Amino acid sequence: MTDSEDDGPQGDRVLADARAAVVEHAPALADLTPGRTGNLSVRDGDRFAVTPTGVAYDAFDAADVPVVDLDGEHVAGRMRPSSEVPMHRHVYRGYDADAIVHTHSPWATTMAVLRRELPPIHYMIVAVGKRVPVAEYAPYGTERLAANVVAAMEAADATATFVENHGLVVAADDVGTALEHAIHVEDLSRLYLRASAVGEPTELPEAELDTAIEQFEGYGQDGG
Repeated sequence: MTDSEDDGPQGDRVLADARAAVVEHAPALADLTPGRTGNLSVRDGDRFAVTPTGVAYDAFDAADVPVVDLDGEHVAGRMRPSSEVPMHRHVYRGYDADAIVHTHSPWATTMAVLRRELPPIHYMIVAVGKRVPVAEYAPYGTERLAANVVAAMEAADATATFVENHGLVVAADDVGTALEHAIHVEDLSRLYLRASAVGEPTELPEAELDTAIEQFEGYGQDGG
């Protein structure tokens, strides 16, 4: 997609598909995270469309959706972008991802409050890595928090991380997959915490995780 030079900072055609995807998937984000918390973004090249700050997820349209470049400049959209733009920028710079979802979903946030990583208690964890790490706390919306998120994901070779006393961040190839993986982590967090109330959850060994990763590579209609 090529942006028009005539669009200007409020141009409706800048990243039109990405902005439409933000609007389309905002209700799913609202189902995961309370109130107006959390955010999501969709990247196209060196720019990304991101949910606006402090707005109900059913209260904006594609023309409202902010577009930000990887230097943090607001280049299009009628509304101000999410306060977590630094986090989205840093993750996009560090990962080959085209979508990011950040939620305060209850079970994942419980893990974040406990400052406890999610171990491999179920094979579905390989959708985001072999474990979900915990990024060190920093004030929301800061460069320091953004750097902590990327550092945690890189250290664990994961595409998701909890953030201490905050929530969950997931990166993926597209926004639908990012939301799906956020749901996986939320469900596995609930399973882990419930199992922990009864006893010590059993972790899958490394070899079984490697097998699951191989199986996932051929999963679905295209995989036969």
